[in-house]
Amino acid sequence: KKAEEIKDQSMEKKQVLTCYLVLASLVGAFGSSFLYGYNLSVVNAPSVYIKSFFNETWRRRYDYPMDNGTLTLLWSVTVSVFACGGLVGALIVVPLVKRLGRKGTLLLNNAFAVVASLLMALSEIASSFEMLILGRFVVGIDAGIALTALPMYLGEISPKQIRGSLGQVTAIFICCGVFSGQVLGLPELLGKESTWPILFGVIVVPALTQLAILPFLPESPRFLLLEKQDTKRAEKAYQIFLGKGDVSEEIKEVQEEKKAQTNIQITSVLDLLRNRTARWQLITVIIIMACYQLCGLNAIWFYTNSIFTEVGFKKETIPYITLSTGGIEIVAAVISGLVVERLGRRPLLIGGFSSMAVFFGMLTVSLNLQKTVLWMPYVSIICILGVIASFCIGPGGIPFILTGELFQQSDRPAAFLVAGSVNWISNFIVGLVFPFIQEGLQTFCFLVFAGTCLGCAIYLYFILPETKCKTFAEINQSFARINKISHLEVKADQLCKTEGNEFMNGEIEVLELVNEHKKTDNEYLKTEPL
Repeated sequence: KKAEEIKDQSMEKKQVLTCYLVLASLVGAFGSSFLYGYNLSVVNAPSVYIKSFFNETWRRRYDYPMDNGTLTLLWSVTVSVFACGGLVGALIVVPLVKRLGRKGTLLLNNAFAVVASLLMALSEIASSFEMLILGRFVVGIDAGIALTALPMYLGEISPKQIRGSLGQVTAIFICCGVFSGQVLGLPELLGKESTWPILFGVIVVPALTQLAILPFLPESPRFLLLEKQDTKRAEKAYQIFLGKGDVSEEIKEVQEEKKAQTNIQITSVLDLLRNRTARWQLITVIIIMACYQLCGLNAIWFYTNSIFTEVGFKKETIPYITLSTGGIEIVAAVISGLVVERLGRRPLLIGGFSSMAVFFGMLTVSLNLQKTVLWMPYVSIICILGVIASFCIGPGGIPFILTGELFQQSDRPAAFLVAGSVNWISNFIVGLVFPFIQEGLQTFCFLVFAGTCLGCAIYLYFILPETKCKTFAEINQSFARINKISHLEVKADQLCKTEGNEFMNGEIEVLELVNEHKKTDNEYLKTEPL
């Protein structure tokens, strides 16, 4: 019987996975999350040449070389300004997705990528390190918008049976971007003094690719139906994405949500913070997105080169060995995308954070023993690869999926704004604080990250419900108990968000629901008064 159920689920997935869904996810991710991953890793390989460019430009302007303190400051700004741009992008994305839609925002976002590529690629010719720094800031804005608009778009065009798998495309392309930055940064390719500006300029290729293909794909049908009240275009969008003529079931599902959201206003961040029906959803997203950055993955890269050196690899071969970490990221992310609909979001997240905590603990022991035990550096390498794989299987991509799943249509833009802000602020904090943690605790710094991962896993175990194959309304209902509200209050909250004459209709409907509930569940009302 179980085998038949698995077979039926497999057949159902094949039926809902169409070429248009695949094309939309691939093109959307290539021009969005791929650029985020690429710009995370691209600054590492040419760092020596960029610092030399800073110094030479300064000397030409002022006839004396730059001191080490100024050089370090400029380099730190060049790296960290990417996160500052990301925060700006996360803050401005809500009015964009509301006015332009999900697809329209992704298309407009390519303008930031094109401008950034020109600024960074031409910075050496113009003898202006300010152009490089400004370009990093602008491409950060692109990343901040992309990491909100893309998961929102993919989550809304995907059938519930494969929503998690398509959502993982975001994480897969982040890993592909990181790996591409590592490969193109090799000395044989673009990681040399004469070609490093091209290394930054190639980001124009994914942007132009998305600009060329995405306009021919439909907008999010949920956006068209719930926010634009355009039933005709929404029906056509569903027909294209699902590859079938009869989409009445999908329209009906969204119409049920639309009944409670007629003339609804997009929720502001302040309203979302005050909303009891979304309280624990918001807390959960904040914790997950904070742990996404604070889990210690960035700290791993600090020790990678030294560990590979201890093992005995030559310095000139280490960049090629490091590529294995990028390959592990991609493989783990792909595996996660393949199993997320079978295992669910909850086990992958809890298992991923728990495994990271275990590997961080083992890494702490191995790093402290590797100078006394001959084979211990090999254990350290296994632990590093284990941390990376554990992260990419769960915490690396599922937080973006959950942010889109845990909220209703009206709350989703504000929820993504909060999630994006937490993500980028945490990113900045890690870059700012980690050097001090590392200096103070040395190899024991990984115990801090192990505690963070373990704490997040425990929280998710007790709070997070499973969301696979559930409608957005069903997911919202599953949080009713922990939010200490009845299902009637959820409906009442939706109805009371309406405006004008619709408010009166909603008030009447709430009273009818209460009367019906009194007749059928008096015992519940005694324990859970409305």
